[in-house]
Amino acid sequence: MRVAVVGAGPAGTRAVEVLVRAGHRPVWIDEAPANGGRIYQRPVAGTTRSARDLYGTEAAKAKAIHALGDRLRAASDWRPETLVWNLRPGLLDTFSAGRHEAIRAERVILCTGAMDRILPVPGWTLPGVFTLGGAQIALKAHGVAIGARVAFLGTGPLLWLVATQYLDAGVAVALVLDTTPFRTKARAAAGLLAEPATFGKGLALVARLRLAGVRVIEGGAPVAIEGADAVASVRVRDRAGREHAVACDAVGLGFGLKPESQLADLAGAPFRFEPTQRNWVPEHDGTGRTPASGIYVAGDGAGIAGADAAELAGARAAWAAIADAGGRVEAAEVARLDRGLARLPPFRAALERAFPYPAALAARTPDGTIVCRCEAVTAGELREAARASHVTGGAHEVNRAKAFTRVGMGRCQGRLCGPPAAEILAAALGCGIAEVGRLRGQPPVKPIPIPAEAAA
Repeated sequence: MRVAVVGAGPAGTRAVEVLVRAGHRPVWIDEAPANGGRIYQRPVAGTTRSARDLYGTEAAKAKAIHALGDRLRAASDWRPETLVWNLRPGLLDTFSAGRHEAIRAERVILCTGAMDRILPVPGWTLPGVFTLGGAQIALKAHGVAIGARVAFLGTGPLLWLVATQYLDAGVAVALVLDTTPFRTKARAAAGLLAEPATFGKGLALVARLRLAGVRVIEGGAPVAIEGADAVASVRVRDRAGREHAVACDAVGLGFGLKPESQLADLAGAPFRFEPTQRNWVPEHDGTGRTPASGIYVAGDGAGIAGADAAELAGARAAWAAIADAGGRVEAAEVARLDRGLARLPPFRAALERAFPYPAALAARTPDGTIVCRCEAVTAGELREAARASHVTGGAHEVNRAKAFTRVGMGRCQGRLCGPPAAEILAAALGCGIAEVGRLRGQPPVKPIPIPAEAAA
């Protein structure tokens, strides 16, 4: 059996560990030069900051994943800096170092991770605006900050984590605006106590920022990011409706996470709408098996659950692939993984209730605001396409909106603009968000060069 593991974050690393232990030599593919994923992103050579500085309380976990990855390289067919841009039955289309290659594999474990979910804010296309993940990568991988005085806008644990990491790196944090009111988080506290250590870490992040005198607004809303040629300030509204202008030279923007699931889509896995997260996720069972033959999913690419859950799910998916190929399975180990995975959903559900995606804010995006920056499609154009559906059978779901407006046709293939575009469209049509569907995956999932011979 030839198995391919796509992704080298916590899920992918643990999947490869199990496969190697069971006597396999999997193909292991990742876009980065080394394992770790986004959560445990490795710094570039020569970085002098310690693991504690880079990863905070998760430093020990990061070092363990890095060390494991280093050991597994020789035991696997390790393909770093390689993009899987398409997935066909038995074949992965890849691009690396200027070369295209089709890699054969009977079974594929997709550990593709997640990316930031954004809310279009007037001015978010100005130079100096980054996603929270982008701001974190700059700091962890390259040792640089996105600005000297940074405002962080969004919601979710990553908002508070990145703001604290910037503070600890000596950067002036001008503002942390969380769109979730404190009372919403308080109502979810009982569920969050299911994982007291994790809950405690979150409280410590908030306390660290407040004790440092960082300006914090909870339950507010971003109004605009302002500047002539680059970010100069943000205008925000607090919970009482008062507007404030805060000077800054960079903005970190993020409203939770969404799965990177395009490859699962191309592999033929059906999707379901997860209402708590307001995300579309590939259908899979507790083992990581999908209805698509030979395709398994694990980690945040299968549904947002965090790094600890990703490690468990990656290992569990590998055991499922081994079992399906008739291999010997370590029953006690599988039972341990199943117990760990069964314990996590209540905490994750509480976390999603504590930090919901601000769907109402997305639905009210001003008409002139660009939603799809690749194709410069505005919220007003999406609403006009929705109105046309009542007259000409126009954009009654997001793929029809794509045909009418070109939303999601650009370089990111709708990975950024898809969720807010769906919220705007659903509000304009007066229907539920699940009813407008999701943008279907198309190869290549990310831009690739076309060789001269192919063009000819």
